[in-house]
Amino acid sequence: MNIEITRINQGIEESPLDYVKYVNMDYYYKLGCIVDEIEKNCHTRPVILIAGPSGSGKTTTAMMLEKMLDERGHETHTISMDNYFCPLTDEEKELAALGKVDLESPARVDKELLNQQISAIEKCEEIEIPKYNFKTSSREWSGKKIQRKKGELVIFEGIHALNPDVITVPDEMICKIYVSVRTRVVCDDIVLHPSMVRLMRRMIRDSNFRKRSPRETLNMFHSVEAGENKYIMPYKHRADYDIDTFMAYELSAYRDDILDKLRELDDAPELADTISILEKLTPLSKENITPDSLICEFIGHGQFKY
Repeated sequence: MNIEITRINQGIEESPLDYVKYVNMDYYYKLGCIVDEIEKNCHTRPVILIAGPSGSGKTTTAMMLEKMLDERGHETHTISMDNYFCPLTDEEKELAALGKVDLESPARVDKELLNQQISAIEKCEEIEIPKYNFKTSSREWSGKKIQRKKGELVIFEGIHALNPDVITVPDEMICKIYVSVRTRVVCDDIVLHPSMVRLMRRMIRDSNFRKRSPRETLNMFHSVEAGENKYIMPYKHRADYDIDTFMAYELSAYRDDILDKLRELDDAPELADTISILEKLTPLSKENITPDSLICEFIGHGQFKY
């Protein structure tokens, strides 16, 4: 799907708050259609898997789905697959510090524990959810236990959620969702690739939450993209549902925070189209971003807690 800059600017200039609400409502409508299907199959497919690349908005989408299902009377739990990463040995920690460990590889996931717990959840058996400590690269036991009751649902979200080498339980017990930015922003002869939207999301998020500069995020961009092409994209066709997480107003909301910073990266020609697009967009004040917006995951406010 493509969207013209003129259409975005028109919506913002006519009524920024109404435009934001309209875009959000359209996204919630699409999620609602998927929730309808999940609800129909809740007794046979109680486990929902959500995958998507970095910056796709899968964390917030999982929380939105949980909220919508809860409101329909289906108690829903969301678990990050990051908690199932294998602990690193001291030798692996040293290699990781040198950038010699592929931290995006599906081999990092403890498949045996993950699939054992998914099977236990489907059978309504009690499990204790593990917790991965990223500071020490070790796994701990959280003390948090869940035991699904009939009609309840459990969402697992993570980059490897659609990889059949990672998730080995039968497809008959799971619902599979792929989320990412799919829309391209168009202006004259420029067509902005969705990966650049996700890059801007990561730059905003990394600056707000991880004390990482746009330069540092950009330096990671090509390796992250290579990992996505290798480990995530090949399995998106396995999804039962595909969600485009692009919010038509989001680049306008990022514009004032990031445009000057991108201009400073003048040795990065891959940013030229992004800068041109941002320059032509009407800015959108964050005061108009409602707390139910998906982009709150990146700009840092809203009703969902991360």
